[in-house]
Amino acid sequence: MGKKIVVGMSGGVDSSVAAYLLKEQGYEVIGVTMQIWQDEEREAKEGNGGCCGLSAVEDARRVAQYLQIPYYVMNFKKEFKDNVIDYFIEEYLHGRTPNPCIACNRYVKWESLLRRSLGIGADFIATGHYARIRQLPNGRYAVCYSATARKDQTYALYNLTQYQLSHTLMPIGEYTKDEIRELAGRLGLPVAQKPDSQEICFIPDNDYASFIDRQAKERVPGPGNFVTLEGDIIAVHKGITHYTVGQRKGLNLAMGRPVFVTRICPDTNEVVIGENEDVFSTELFCHKINYMGIDDLPEPRKVTAKIRYGHKASPCTIEKAGADKIKCTFESPVRAITPGQAAVFYEDGCVLGGGIIL
Repeated sequence: MGKKIVVGMSGGVDSSVAAYLLKEQGYEVIGVTMQIWQDEEREAKEGNGGCCGLSAVEDARRVAQYLQIPYYVMNFKKEFKDNVIDYFIEEYLHGRTPNPCIACNRYVKWESLLRRSLGIGADFIATGHYARIRQLPNGRYAVCYSATARKDQTYALYNLTQYQLSHTLMPIGEYTKDEIRELAGRLGLPVAQKPDSQEICFIPDNDYASFIDRQAKERVPGPGNFVTLEGDIIAVHKGITHYTVGQRKGLNLAMGRPVFVTRICPDTNEVVIGENEDVFSTELFCHKINYMGIDDLPEPRKVTAKIRYGHKASPCTIEKAGADKIKCTFESPVRAITPGQAAVFYEDGCVLGGGIIL
């Protein structure tokens, strides 16, 4: 019998094919879906897709039966609330724009799932992410670009630890999305044509501000002022949780020209408005650094960096700016550097590390 591996199954085509590929490679595969949705009402669960809804559990169970592998649902509701939902709300209340998938990957999908999986005798966990794990010449593990740039997911994985990476497999990183769907169809998997989930799983209607209003209630900052870069008041906004840096739509400002959010100031409850050129910058600072492909940054280094999930990596120089801070200087201005998002640094297609933008 081969080594035992727990596959995180979301009910989607990617994790389903990952389970198949690993079984074909001789692993003893166990399928697990993480129960993270907070609402106990069945109707609410059924209405939420992604990796949270009951449909995800039902689809994953059907795939496990088809593949003839054991399948379990593990309860991670507390870990998800503490590390993802609460973090998401706090960041917006403080004028930042978080990436909940990064927090979920590090603290739920890996830290919690890996711990439980090793506890039941597994050697590895595996996911359906489009990324590859490599051990670099310096001995360190790193997540590296997948075979398909169109579906690369390394950005959201930058915060994983060396221990986590050493116990993780990502079998579909060698394939394109079209190849995965074609394989799933050829195998007759019941989720072969299931569409990808697009929204944040715990906010299925994509209305972040209303979700925060319901959860944080009286802690939500009320209306405040839209101000210019010079500090002149131009209108009243709905509340800072409704806005993010670079935003143009939904401002409802009759300025006679397009204007953009350039900064959010939670201390004064102000949203600063500027022109398009005002949302471009060549410099950022980030903290809460996670080194991955390297263990330190002793001197400035030319790399590329992504400042959001969909950003094409831009050439830059990174250097230490303190014990837990990196300064990143881009060769050309980049748009909408957003506090709370991650800056992720790459070299030769592999993640060197990253941090949270200040």
